[in-house]
Amino acid sequence: MTSEVEQPTAMSEALGYEQARDELIEVVRRLEAGGTTLEESLALWERGEELAQVCRRRLDGARARLDAALAEEADPEDGASGADGGGAD
Repeated sequence: MTSEVEQPTAMSEALGYEQARDELIEVVRRLEAGGTTLEESLALWERGEELAQVCRRRLDGARARLDAALAEEADPEDGASGADGGGAD
């Protein structure tokens, strides 16, 4: 069961961050409202774990892209030194 949580289905991975987040919010609402059977609650919890993993992966990817962009902005000469810096001196 744990491997399913760690590796979301292809359909879940196809969701964008906002879609996964919105569905996760709905899953949490349904769990908090109660009134579901044990089996339904377990299925909702498993789906929530899967959606949370999708959101984490999307956020981690966005964070990596931002970090790379900020690093490039902080030291723009590293990217240009191979093309411009070699023959200037």
